[in-house]
Amino acid sequence: MYEYEEECLEVFLANQKQLLGREEFMTKEEADAFLADCMACVCDSLQDVRDYLEEAGMDAYGMSDEELLAQSELFALSDGRFLVVEG
Repeated sequence: MYEYEEECLEVFLANQKQLLGREEFMTKEEADAFLADCMACVCDSLQDVRDYLEEAGMDAYGMSDEELLAQSELFALSDGRFLVVEG
């Protein structure tokens, strides 16, 4: 069983290059271990992402939604939630 939901793993594997600059992980097991090591977080909304990043020390409140969505650490999930990976 994975620590992260199936969709999180699939979205991260498909888009990992935006964060890492290369495709490093090939399996869901590798992706799950990496996300766990990074303490990746699933946020329910863009506002939750903003709050999470603020708590992590990033000045996200000054960013527009478009700027926030363009962050390499942010992966959009199909149900409107976001996976935040601080690599």
